[in-house]
Amino acid sequence: MPVTYTQFLTLIATALREENGLDLAYLIRPVSSHGKDLVKEFRNPTRQSLSRYEGAIESPWDELAIQYVLVITHVAKQRYTEAFKEHTQLVNLFLRFFTNNSGWTLPALFATLRDLRDLAFDSSPELMFGQADVQARDSYQKSECMEEAARIISKAFSSCITDRTSSYQMSRKWGVYYVVGLVLKSYFRVRRISLSKNILRALEANRDIPSLDEYPRAHQVTYRYYLGMLSFLNEDYTKSEQELTFAFYNCHLQARNNQEYESHCRNYSQTSRVALQAHTDILNSSTYFTWPPTYAGSLGRFPALDELYSPFISAIRKGDIQGFDDALDKCERRLVDLNIWLTLEKAREI
Repeated sequence: MPVTYTQFLTLIATALREENGLDLAYLIRPVSSHGKDLVKEFRNPTRQSLSRYEGAIESPWDELAIQYVLVITHVAKQRYTEAFKEHTQLVNLFLRFFTNNSGWTLPALFATLRDLRDLAFDSSPELMFGQADVQARDSYQKSECMEEAARIISKAFSSCITDRTSSYQMSRKWGVYYVVGLVLKSYFRVRRISLSKNILRALEANRDIPSLDEYPRAHQVTYRYYLGMLSFLNEDYTKSEQELTFAFYNCHLQARNNQEYESHCRNYSQTSRVALQAHTDILNSSTYFTWPPTYAGSLGRFPALDELYSPFISAIRKGDIQGFDDALDKCERRLVDLNIWLTLEKAREI
């Protein structure tokens, strides 16, 4: 049965009264089933036309519900840039509420931030020009939206880490590492990786947050994955392999997009070992690329990685510099995207 806007407001009010964070998260997600019903009800809504609903429920949820309708309307019409702009206002309204409440609101925070990140990545110009112009404008728009998303997610991080009033069990600090994962991913997307240092410093400065191993395993895996990537880029290959190997072996096998995630973890982890072996001068013809037992057959499990790395492995084993250079040229775009081109280029010297 279709959900009307009045019923939607009632559902929000009930979730707030019962402090049901999971229901609240579902209600304000653009992909939720009731979103289609509200799009059909209003057709072409504006903030002005929806202003009559202000005050219908407690603030800021009356305004937030209006923002939700504007967001889902733009999403339904595939106007992702406009949807992103409206959703940023929705998230800012939610953060006003979040900072005055405890950890029961974390599911809703996670949902709104995740949707913010996804809409930022989906954003693109609606005006169509030549193909080259569209690609250039699209790249600029995505970067601009992702930077804005990262800025807002950083605000949410501050709201989590500075909770001083909630009880230990209901603290907003239990959202710290999930939010850190989102903001680090945003920084990597827009190539602003240096900003990650600010987040890591804030974590080190706040010793009163729970120990990392007390957080859900998924939060630990994402955080240590990005720690490994940062260590890799800083050429700390020992730490990089340690963090990425943890992420790889603790990633849930049934998680959505798990194969891609595992591939990236193994990609960085194995490249770290290559670099580590090279830099510590343990390379010799019989042992190079002889992985520890836990790595046996790993490339065979991931055909995409096998295709990427096999030419380099073969060239190094044969001492074929020209073959190595050809592989670098052929795979340059993908290696740059994965932040490993410079490391493999250095491996040419061995």
